[in-house]
Amino acid sequence: MFENLTDKLNAAFKKLKGHGKLSEKNIEAGLKDVRLALLEADVHYKVVKGLIAAIRERAIGQEVLSSLTPGQQVVKIVNEELAQLMGSRHEGLCLTGAKPAVVMLVGIQGSGKTTTTGKLAKFLKGQHRRPYLVPADPYRPAAIEQLQKIGKQSGAEVFPSTQDMDPVDICRDALHMARQGGFDTLLIDTAGRLHVDEALMAELRQIKETVHPSDILLVADAMTGQDAVNMAKAFNDALDIGGVILTKMEGDARGGAAISIKAITSKPIRFIGVGEKLDALESFHPDRMASRILGMGDILSLIEKAQTTIDEKKARELEKKLRRNEFTLEDFRDQMSQIRKMGSFEELLAMIPGMSKLKQLKQLKVDDGELVRITAIIDSMTVQERRRHNIINASRRKRIAMGSGTTVQEVNQLLKNYVQAHKMIKKLNKGGLPAFGRGVLPF
Repeated sequence: MFENLTDKLNAAFKKLKGHGKLSEKNIEAGLKDVRLALLEADVHYKVVKGLIAAIRERAIGQEVLSSLTPGQQVVKIVNEELAQLMGSRHEGLCLTGAKPAVVMLVGIQGSGKTTTTGKLAKFLKGQHRRPYLVPADPYRPAAIEQLQKIGKQSGAEVFPSTQDMDPVDICRDALHMARQGGFDTLLIDTAGRLHVDEALMAELRQIKETVHPSDILLVADAMTGQDAVNMAKAFNDALDIGGVILTKMEGDARGGAAISIKAITSKPIRFIGVGEKLDALESFHPDRMASRILGMGDILSLIEKAQTTIDEKKARELEKKLRRNEFTLEDFRDQMSQIRKMGSFEELLAMIPGMSKLKQLKQLKVDDGELVRITAIIDSMTVQERRRHNIINASRRKRIAMGSGTTVQEVNQLLKNYVQAHKMIKKLNKGGLPAFGRGVLPF
């Protein structure tokens, strides 16, 4: 996420930090590099102009020129202005008014509306709400079936619409059924088009007038850059949307849409999609996103991800085992499983401050399939072998490799990694093992 922009901004900051004292000339040269980096990242030119002006006003003044660390001060200013540009604070869903609260998801075809509807349903269920999904796209083949399948995966009920029904009637009937069924949130997956047209907008306006939504969210593909910004403006002009969900953010190396949308439309980004799985939806925090863009990590989101993913009871049990030096291969496997739930290694490492700047990390391509192999190898062991690794001799290793579809070398490597982890835990125990608390990982 934002890899190209992060690299270029950090190169500009490195030049600035190389000066003990900064002059107006140094700052102007640095701002030129920042401006080029933003334009190449497909940030709207008007947004770039306003952002550079705001940074310049603060940078060419006593705040920076009299600072003992002027280069760091410029980075701080850029961070704060970027966060302000993207909205300054997180804005969640608007679910006010009579129940059920109605949320319309709008956008063109291919932006990820249907999958995002399922992601929102799972998110809301985690907030102890009871969502009801509405497939209001009878035009696209299999759209209704797709939402029904996603609803099953997310554990949410789906209104039984059919392809011969009118979208406005679908929404009206679904609202009536939601009231009768005691649902507190209605998520409407509306029809899209290959491009914005008046027929689509007229239909969406009719749905809006019929169900009186508490929130209208545009689902836009972040990788389309300025097209996503233009799309947001068009839908906002027609429907007065409440906010935006940017999908496919994990593949967006530039970041132009995320930086530009709030400034152009005055509407906030509410969520970002960071993968295909139903739990790959993150709340958008402008200050955290600014830190990610500048390569400063996002430790708060990492902690939240750990807290929502990791079983606290298991973490407490593991802590007791570690204190007794009873960390087995079963525990090792369980920890790998917890990491897998949190996301890819690269994504997690990028959230740790300073990690994105390490050359070793950029060269490291972590194979997330390795976690699958680790699980397969440990699952192929007997209960006795998992709890007493030292009994695993050559013949046992060969059997485990065959059972897990791996090689003896891979089994050996896993055991080596486990032994190293075990030694590290022994050292920690001697020096006083820190409390792990609310699901913090031991590795």
